Amino acid sequence: MADKNLLVAKARMTEQAERWDDMVLCMKELVELDVVLTEEERNLLSSAYKNTVGARRNAWRVLTEMEQRTTDKGRDNIELAKGSREKVETELKEMCGDVVSLLDKFLIPRADTAESEVFYWKMKGDYFRYQAEISKGDEEGMVTKGKKVLESYCNAQEKAAQLPTTHPLRLRLALNLSEFHYEIGNPEVACRLAREAFDAAIPEMDGLYEESTYKDTELVMQLLRDNLTLWSTEVEDKREY
Repeated sequence: MADKNLLVAKARMTEQAERWDDMVLCMKELVELDVVLTEEERNLLSSAYKNTVGARRNAWRVLTEMEQRTTDKGRDNIELAKGSREKVETELKEMCGDVVSLLDKFLIPRADTAESEVFYWKMKGDYFRYQAEISKGDEEGMVTKGKKVLESYCNAQEKAAQLPTTHPLRLRLALNLSEFHYEIGNPEVACRLAREAFDAAIPEMDGLYEESTYKDTELVMQLLRDNLTLWSTEVEDKREY
């Protein structure tokens, strides 16, 4: 059995070197030891997959745009862009599926605090969300993944009620859930969810100045406020129209 401390040390090293694929291998091996992860280890897991998957999500967007732009530039260019996009798409599906499998088999069953449960259910929702993102054009796939996103986020919300309203994790969950509703065409629901989270946290902000989480909380609050400003205008314009 691999040594847990060695794997954590390797994960820290590969993170500093920005060798994300290697970091994913370290963290996957750690999770498969079937141990309860500390907060630092949860964050290392998130960082590994977020950066690895994030790079491919960006590549997928670029290649999708290139594929659309090359429609009038010859069949060869179209096929080249399409082939590259499909390769990245396959990698993304496999990686997202890998994360969900680790969460279902090891992480969620071993969660021992409300915070860790929220973390894992939110993470599951995030990776179903990424799968839904690349399922455009496959209506049935999008609907299926969309339901799984909402189911995971709702499970996270139930546990998040046990966390302070200013907890960065609770706020990030509200941010991601509201953004998902906006993406699927529910701007009014998105506004309501973002406003509820923002309004609930505001009265408690003054008591956070001395806490280490203040900057994280302030950052997410700013993102919620920015989204609310944008979405509220859009909702009002639709109503007037």
